Amino acid sequence: MIALAIAAVVVVFLLISNGVRIVQQYEKGLVETLGKYSSTVGAGVTIIIPIFQTLRKVDMREQVMDVAPQNVITKDNVTVTVDAIIYFQITDPVKVVYNVANFALAALKLAQTNLRNVIGDMELDSTLTSREKINNQLRAVMDEATDKWGVKITRVEIQKIDPPRDITDSMSKQMKAEREKRANILEAEGFRQSAILKAEGEKQAVILESEAAKQKSILIAEGQAEAIKRVADAQKYEIDTVYSAIHQGNPTNDLLAVKYLEMLGKVADGKASKIFLPLETSGVTASIAGIAELFKEKKEDKK
Repeated sequence: MIALAIAAVVVVFLLISNGVRIVQQYEKGLVETLGKYSSTVGAGVTIIIPIFQTLRKVDMREQVMDVAPQNVITKDNVTVTVDAIIYFQITDPVKVVYNVANFALAALKLAQTNLRNVIGDMELDSTLTSREKINNQLRAVMDEATDKWGVKITRVEIQKIDPPRDITDSMSKQMKAEREKRANILEAEGFRQSAILKAEGEKQAVILESEAAKQKSILIAEGQAEAIKRVADAQKYEIDTVYSAIHQGNPTNDLLAVKYLEMLGKVADGKASKIFLPLETSGVTASIAGIAELFKEKKEDKK
């Protein structure tokens, strides 16, 4: 009797311990009664009936899946090695448990297949420069396919895309040639700009030099004109002064003619380009004519 009582206590303890389950904060629990889904429980303590009921826990956190590197053929028949990572989160624990047998394997195969399809529709250059586009297309396709499994594909990231070695070498040479081309263009453009600036500077120097020579010639001409004007004014003043002095002495016309001739000799000494004559010269010119006649008569008397 004692042994039976102890055995009964042990059985009851085991049943109670198996009937008390704890669900974590990040989990959902699926209660099955005799193999049939009955309810979904949240975080905390859950009591089930041992033997008749079971509890399946489903992790609701966002998870990551690594897609192993695989060879994919692009649209222009180039084989590239692609490595991707998929982030997903379970939204419906019932669907992920009862609608797919092995979600991890199914999602992996789905990712590999759709990765081949997406990259197969693109050329190599587009593949290498359009990772964001590949990520969005692959995420959209997988999200639509996994919706019936109660899973949300949050994002897809392409880790690397490796072309074959010969393609990589050709691309490296092409990039090097393109960089050298740009460098040569920039150098030629620099020389062209330098030549233009140099020619422009020489042009401005010639213009400024010509302008300076022009201004110098103008200033010299103006100075010479001013000097000539002053000399002419001085000569005119001297003639007027002498003329006035002679008239004040009341000279004869013969004396005026002689003085007039002497003054003309001084004025026309080769240094002046202009000669100013007094206005009242009729009497003087008449005296000059008389003197000429006088010299003529004396020559005839001598004969």
